Amino acid sequence: MEMPAAMNDKRYSRQALFDGIGESGQKRIQNGSAVIIGCGALGTIIANNLARSGVGRIRIVDRDFVQLNNLQRQVLFDEEDAQRRLPKAVAAVKRLNEINSSIELEPVVCDVNPKNVEELIRGFSVVLDGTDNIETRFLLNDACIKGGIPWVYGAAVGSTGMTMPIVPGKTPCLRCMIAEMPPPGALPTCDRAGVLNSITAVVGSLQSTAALKLLIGKREPRCQLTCIDVWEGEFNSVEVLRKEDCLTCVQRCFEFLQSKATSWTTVLCGRSAVQIVPPEERPISLRALAKSLTHAGGVSYNEFLLTLKLNNYELIVFPTGRAMVKGTADESVARALYAKYVGT
Repeated sequence: MEMPAAMNDKRYSRQALFDGIGESGQKRIQNGSAVIIGCGALGTIIANNLARSGVGRIRIVDRDFVQLNNLQRQVLFDEEDAQRRLPKAVAAVKRLNEINSSIELEPVVCDVNPKNVEELIRGFSVVLDGTDNIETRFLLNDACIKGGIPWVYGAAVGSTGMTMPIVPGKTPCLRCMIAEMPPPGALPTCDRAGVLNSITAVVGSLQSTAALKLLIGKREPRCQLTCIDVWEGEFNSVEVLRKEDCLTCVQRCFEFLQSKATSWTTVLCGRSAVQIVPPEERPISLRALAKSLTHAGGVSYNEFLLTLKLNNYELIVFPTGRAMVKGTADESVARALYAKYVGT
């Protein structure tokens, strides 16, 4: 049901009273659009804030489904979502539609990879980083710089986090700050260090605030990386300078967008699991696959995913052929199980 205009004016009245936004800024926010890549701890905070702020169109992209251990920090989900194993993007949009029915909300259940990232962000005003790995962030950086779309980087682990807005052609980019992919094990993960819900709430809120500034056209005098430690009570800003020889924003070499012909595997943050995306994602029949796997182990499925429980592993297959293998962080093991039970 469409909300009457007068009621929407009341909805955003306190926000429009704020001098930094005002009536004109609120209209720009309502005419703006945002893509949130990743709907976990950061993504749910961002989505909640932007939907309540009245951003007119929001696309939420996530590859995963809700699990019980998400509920400690992922604010848009509940126990029923975890029990039903709803895709996070679907569950988030369902909840946000109950909060604000006057905006356009779109769930996209997929992995973000070199083959689809440009299409996922095309035509949107701003991109928000709710991802959980540096490789996908480098990919987002490539796509946004190439497409000229502002984006807001964010990361959190343990009690610490950081965020920085990136505007193509005007600010340094992520690779000005992190020139090369860190080696495996160099960066802390939620799996090893855990994560407090307070740090994801702070970082996600700073990211959504940066998005509102971008939507109303506010330009910062310099580019700053904001660093927070909620446990120690520390809040610092570091000025980031543009690298004169940056591969991405100066030389416009988009290496993370290059390889589009091979499968894309990712060790998932916060659990022992590997995601596999086939070279070509095509619709498959979960019903037919379930029937063919009845001899292999416990099989169950719904319209969103199929689950095959094996002795030491769990294989979750999505309707496009994308899969997650739980119980291992070894990509070769995951690939072998995928080939055995789904096919190459």
